[in-house]
Amino acid sequence: MSSATVNRNWKHTVLYLTLIISLIYSIETLISHKLHINHTNIRLKRSPNLPLRFRDDGTFKILQVADMHYGMGSITRCRDVVAAEFDYCSDLNTTRFLRRMIQAEKPDLIAFTGDNIFGSSTTDAAESLLEAIGPAIEYGIPWAAVLGNHDQESTLNRLELMTFLSLMDFSVSQINPPVGGDGELRLIDGFGNYQLRVHGAPGSVLSNSTVFDLFFLDSGDRETFQGRRTYGWIKDSQLRWLQDTSKQGHNQSIAGNHHPALAFFHIPILEVRDLWYTPFIGQFQEGVACSIVQSGVLKTFLSMGNVKAAFIGHDHVNDFCGNLKGVWFCYGGGFGYHAYGRPNWHRRARVIEAELGKGRDTWTGVELIRTWKRLDDEDLSKIDEQVLWEASYTSYVK
Repeated sequence: MSSATVNRNWKHTVLYLTLIISLIYSIETLISHKLHINHTNIRLKRSPNLPLRFRDDGTFKILQVADMHYGMGSITRCRDVVAAEFDYCSDLNTTRFLRRMIQAEKPDLIAFTGDNIFGSSTTDAAESLLEAIGPAIEYGIPWAAVLGNHDQESTLNRLELMTFLSLMDFSVSQINPPVGGDGELRLIDGFGNYQLRVHGAPGSVLSNSTVFDLFFLDSGDRETFQGRRTYGWIKDSQLRWLQDTSKQGHNQSIAGNHHPALAFFHIPILEVRDLWYTPFIGQFQEGVACSIVQSGVLKTFLSMGNVKAAFIGHDHVNDFCGNLKGVWFCYGGGFGYHAYGRPNWHRRARVIEAELGKGRDTWTGVELIRTWKRLDDEDLSKIDEQVLWEASYTSYVK
């Protein structure tokens, strides 16, 4: 083969390779955004300032949001509203109500107590949760959530739901309590059992100490017990964790004072039915839908000694508070417009406020816990204000 032929073949080879490389580069440039991770879209979870703590004025306010039953936004219709409202009523009414409550009450924490989404009404559980919780994230407010019996009826199971909730912006939700500092989770029934500690006011003698405990519990969805289909209940493993945590808190408390605590879960306990025969504050308008199992929750609360009230949902047109052996059980009342309710009976939310005592020169421990509800009417009417607990251990209606 002549040198001229070799030279010509070499030039053709170089030209061919150049064309191939150019073609590959062009293709890569055109579709690189689909083939490679766009690092500019990756960001860390936005976390609230922790620990949770009382305000400078000695108060800590919690907004309870029960039973949003969020679906798919504007295409999800309302239930049980007057005929004149139905054509323009959707999940967006629920969002609007949540924004109004945040603006009016300026809570330090929002507690979503289950059935946050209505699983059978959404094709994407994660997207619905983002929309449902959206106003809390928009305002940068710390929030905590537990699951109800409808949350898992879409595209995520209960573990996946609590994992997703814990990773959302400004969430203080947890999957389950940790065993130690290595991130390992305690083996416990359900998902969404955790404790939140609230510190004293800034600059006070208790600013670096826990003065208020909040317990969140997974009450399950549906189960079979002794051959009978029933609602879920809080299991022995969860109650053992509660007792262990309470003992640790008592050992760490200042001067032996066991600071007060509240509990949040979705499905009421069996004993709540007995409140029909007692004085209660609010409206008892439907039967208590709960497990047939005697769970031991009330007995555990009494043995702990510091749980002053529990806040529940599930029965949307109940919004009462009643006292069982010194522990108040309070319904939030139905919040969401895609949840069942009653025409001409306003959707509502519950607010809980704790107040610190005032020493000679500083704020001290929690002295008072009160609650009220607001209606989603023109004036966000405030109703049924009452004191649940005060340091003298008496409770009264204001």
